[in-house]
Amino acid sequence: MSDINQGISLYKEGKFEEALGIFNQLLTSSPKQPLLLLHRGRILSRMGKLDAALEDFDLLIQADNYNADFISDRAVVLHLLKRNEEALSELDRALNLDPNNPYRYSSRAFLKDRIGDLEGAITDYDKAIEMDPEDAISYNNKGLVEEKLGYKERSKKSFDKADKLVGYQPKSTDAPEVNPSPKPAAETPEQLKNQPSKAPNELSFSNYWKTVGKVLGDKNTRAEFFSFIQSKLGKKNK
Repeated sequence: MSDINQGISLYKEGKFEEALGIFNQLLTSSPKQPLLLLHRGRILSRMGKLDAALEDFDLLIQADNYNADFISDRAVVLHLLKRNEEALSELDRALNLDPNNPYRYSSRAFLKDRIGDLEGAITDYDKAIEMDPEDAISYNNKGLVEEKLGYKERSKKSFDKADKLVGYQPKSTDAPEVNPSPKPAAETPEQLKNQPSKAPNELSFSNYWKTVGKVLGDKNTRAEFFSFIQSKLGKKNK
């Protein structure tokens, strides 16, 4: 019988169908095992099977209604289903349960940005930065929101601070950059990766980000990823 480590390995390799088969098999003998439901829910969401993913996250929260991580993951699926009011409410609840975690603020900021509450997103990124002044990702993503609002000087300061924190040194050039690629958000919830393409007028995370990655906890890993996307895609003129 397949084990959970094999399923997780396949999931990380992007072999979602194979990973799903393993977790379906494991769940036949342990139908309410939280770790199994969590991974299957994430796999299903990555495959675009959002209603099925939501069912797994509903089961998780029924078993543990005060788990902020389960609630946050469920909020992402709700957002992909365009149930944004419910998604925001869930992120509020996750933050109330885990108020000392700056990631709760940056997660909510991420959603507020996507649903058009740009000032609210900046407020939440500011709080995340206040709690963790070395969080380059929050500085980077705050700069993106400031750019959308036309706050050019503020966005430049945010981007420069993010660069400094991760040790990124822009290459000098004699010629100005022509039509640079937009600076991507440096952190994306796991379920938002590889979502099925949608029409241009529909909300589509896969269309919005050129490069995505979930980089949590390890500051060195964050720095490596941030430097990588900067070097590959370039930075928008600020």
